[in-house]
Amino acid sequence: MFQLNPETPEDSYEVEYLYDLCFAPGREALSSYRLREGVARVGALCLAARDDFGVLAGAIRYWPVVVGPARHPALLLGPVAVHPTYQGEGLGGLLVRDSLARAEILGWERVILVGDAPYYQKFGFQKSETMTFPPPTNPDRLLYLPLTPTAFDGVSGEIMRVAVD
Repeated sequence: MFQLNPETPEDSYEVEYLYDLCFAPGREALSSYRLREGVARVGALCLAARDDFGVLAGAIRYWPVVVGPARHPALLLGPVAVHPTYQGEGLGGLLVRDSLARAEILGWERVILVGDAPYYQKFGFQKSETMTFPPPTNPDRLLYLPLTPTAFDGVSGEIMRVAVD
């Protein structure tokens, strides 16, 4: 059994360690990290999953971005990670489903991610044909999910960092 709670400042070091454990060195050089620089996470959607002993088993984060010249607001999902000892038990799916439900309740309309289409399609994500992500990003990995029926109608263009004060 896992407890999912919003990530707290006290969780931050453990979450970063988990991301370092689960992802290749140099992960922060990816283009998605440039969209996150200096931008506050969407805290209500950043979740830490702990097991019955209080050990961090997984985490997911979201960041605000904008799309195209009209600067349509959207969420950038990621990273999501599950500790190797818990992989294959459905925790990643639980983090994705739970956080998407929270995003919908909070009134978000659009979610974007760069990831593995076969995995994320089961949550309703589709490959984008109208949006672009900063290079170097494989366009086949740019996926989107509307949280409202018409959320992506007329939405196209480059996915960009939100303005930082």
